[in-house]
Amino acid sequence: MSIPAAAPPVASRAPAPAGRWLLLVAGSVAGVLLLESLRVTAAALLGPIAAAIAMAARGRAVRVPPLAFGFAQAIVGCMIARSMPVAILGEVGRAWPLFVLAIGAVIVVSALLGWALARWRLLPGTTAVWGSFPGAATAMVLMSEAFGADVRLVALMQYLRVLLVGVAATTVARLWAPVHAGPLVLVPPLAPVDPLALAETLALACAGVALARWGRVTAGALLGPMFLGIALQAAGWMRIELPWPLLLGAYALIGWSVGLRFTRDILGHAARLLPRVIASIALLIAVCGGLAALLAHFAHVDPLTAYLATSPGGADTVAIIAAASPVDVPFVMAMQSARFLVIAFFGPMIARFIARRVDEA
Repeated sequence: MSIPAAAPPVASRAPAPAGRWLLLVAGSVAGVLLLESLRVTAAALLGPIAAAIAMAARGRAVRVPPLAFGFAQAIVGCMIARSMPVAILGEVGRAWPLFVLAIGAVIVVSALLGWALARWRLLPGTTAVWGSFPGAATAMVLMSEAFGADVRLVALMQYLRVLLVGVAATTVARLWAPVHAGPLVLVPPLAPVDPLALAETLALACAGVALARWGRVTAGALLGPMFLGIALQAAGWMRIELPWPLLLGAYALIGWSVGLRFTRDILGHAARLLPRVIASIALLIAVCGGLAALLAHFAHVDPLTAYLATSPGGADTVAIIAAASPVDVPFVMAMQSARFLVIAFFGPMIARFIARRVDEA
């Protein structure tokens, strides 16, 4: 099945009128506030994506500078590094056979689902695999583009999975034990900022941009700050400081960059794919639930802990649910984080391998 071509690169268009930018910003803010009021996970990213899709579908796309997009990717890399403290390594080391089996099983199942979608000619090989990978959805979307996948369809698959996994995990957690949700906070308070830590974080992000732009390292803007940030934090040489306005700006730039690539043709194509994509996500959730049952039975892990630990992302959704539930939070987050790091390292090789096999079939 052929996929509609992307719209012409935004960099080639004439500068858009200021009114379009104001409309895009206003639509993004409205979308974020609406989704936050409904307690939808990743609202800060989905709101800008929805606003950008609406404008692109009506032929009112604007230009997002590539350098700004690269900097936004670097900020996301810093955010991921901040969420992975060195204590996670100790958690993994204490039960490494369990982690190897559980992470390997989830990755194998997701790769097989991607292979099936590609084999049935519903999606190209790399797009199908990156869209099926569990992990941090934003990182998967950004990495997929760097490695040749159709970022529009990967975004559709990833964020749809985040939504369905969030609903499933919340439902299971509420049925198993009460989940104590805190008060709704549409705009988080602006905490005190450490100027030195913020300067170091911005320098790390700029290094990632330089690595991708001038070093020509694939996905360097995201992966450079992520891996370097993890190492520097573990060594105690820096503390990553990310005030929420900076994060919101990065989310908006990424959301706009993805959403503006959608056209009416690609939206129609995505709608036709939706039933099969939902079926593949539901199958992945079910398989992970079965894996959790095996962990609970044979490894004597608390069932709810096992379910949240093996849940196929997003990690931020699972973190929120785990924090409000009577589970082993360090175990859950160690499993989620370790799986993401494995996919970040081996994902490109797996995607290329499956794409070659599909092309040869």
